[in-house]
Amino acid sequence: MRFPLIALSTALLATPAHSFTLPSCTPITSTTSTTLNMASALDELAKLTTLSIDSSDLDEVAKFAKLGCITDATTNPLLVTQAASNGDERYSKMLKDAIMYTKEALGGGDSSLPEPEAELNLAMDKLAVNLGAQLLKLIPGKVSTEVDIRLSYDTNSSVDRARRIISMYEEMGIDKDRVLIKLAGTWEGIQAAKILEEEGVHCNITLVFSFLQAAASAQAGAYLISPFPGRILDWFKSQNGKEGYPPQADPGVLDVQRMYSYFRKYGYKTICMPASWRPSRGAAVEGSAVDEILALAGVDEMTIPPPLLLALSEMDASAVSEQCNAKTSAAMCREPDFVLDEQTYKQYWETDPCGIEKLNQGIDAFKQTTEDLKQVLIQEFN
Repeated sequence: MRFPLIALSTALLATPAHSFTLPSCTPITSTTSTTLNMASALDELAKLTTLSIDSSDLDEVAKFAKLGCITDATTNPLLVTQAASNGDERYSKMLKDAIMYTKEALGGGDSSLPEPEAELNLAMDKLAVNLGAQLLKLIPGKVSTEVDIRLSYDTNSSVDRARRIISMYEEMGIDKDRVLIKLAGTWEGIQAAKILEEEGVHCNITLVFSFLQAAASAQAGAYLISPFPGRILDWFKSQNGKEGYPPQADPGVLDVQRMYSYFRKYGYKTICMPASWRPSRGAAVEGSAVDEILALAGVDEMTIPPPLLLALSEMDASAVSEQCNAKTSAAMCREPDFVLDEQTYKQYWETDPCGIEKLNQGIDAFKQTTEDLKQVLIQEFN
C-alpha cells in the first residue's frame, strides 16, 4: 500500500541522517597493539560482519584470504585501471587476453579499430571479467564487477552490458551466483538492477549517499547496496566547518544505521555493505582511521581496503563490539514503509544536496578513470 505523501515527506525529510541515532549502538573505546595479535580486531569484526576486500591487488587479496577473514572482493573502474597499468606479468596477461578476445570477437586478428568505441567497451568489460575471475580463485565468495559508469543514466544499456559481463564469466566456467553486477545508485541504475534481479543476476548498487537511494534499491530487490559513510562525512565536514565528529555522531555512520534499520524492520533482503571510509575524529587522532568501521560493527557486510584491514589486524580484539544488531535496529526504526515511483523519487532527490553532489562527483571521477583505461587499451591495440 502506498503511504500518504505527507508521511513520505516526514520519512525522507524530517529525520535527517545527522540527527538519527540507534540505541543499539554504544560508545566505542579503541586500544591498539604494537604486535599482530592472534585475537585481533579484524578477527572479532569478522565474527560480526561479513568482510569483503576492496582491492585488485592479487597478492593483498591472497594474503587476507589465507587469514580466513574475508569472503568477497570488490572492484571498480579505478582498481581495474590500476591493474591494467601495473606492469606485473599477471595483469599484463589479463590485458593481452582482453585485447585478443576483442579482436577474435570482431572476426579476425586485425589490430585496427573499425568501430573504436564498441571495441574498447568490449575490451574493458573483458578486462574487468579477467580480473574478477582471478580474484575468485582466491576468495570463497563473490566478486563485484562494475558496469560502464558512463551508462549510469541509461537503464537498457546498463542491462545489456551487465548481461554481457555475466556471459563472459560463464564462458570462463564461473557461475553468475558468484558475481555481483555493480550499478551506480541513480534511479536508472536502480531500475536496471530490478530487471537483472528478476533474471537471477544479483546486483550491487554503489555510490549510495542517501536514505532515498537505499530505500529505492531495497524496493527494487537489489541484492546489496554500498553506502559511502566516509564521503558523506566529507560533505558534512565541509558544510559545517568541522574537523571531525565522535564516531557515533558521524553523519555517514548515522546514515548507514538508518538504511540498515529500515531494511531490517520491513524485511527487505537487501544487504547493507558500507564502503569508502574516513577517520570520524580526524586524521590527526591516533587510531581514527577505522572509526567508522568500528562504529558499524555488526552491519551485514563491509568492504575494506588492505591498509585498513592491516590496521584492524594490529588492534586488540577488545576494540570491537557489536554496534549494529538486526533485531534491535529493526525495533528502533522510525521510518514508515512507503513505495517510491520515479516521480516521487526524483522530487525528493532534488532536496538532497549531499546525495546530488557526491553522486555526481563519484560518477564524474569514474568517468575520468574510464577514459584513462581507454588510453591504456588503445596503446595495447596499436
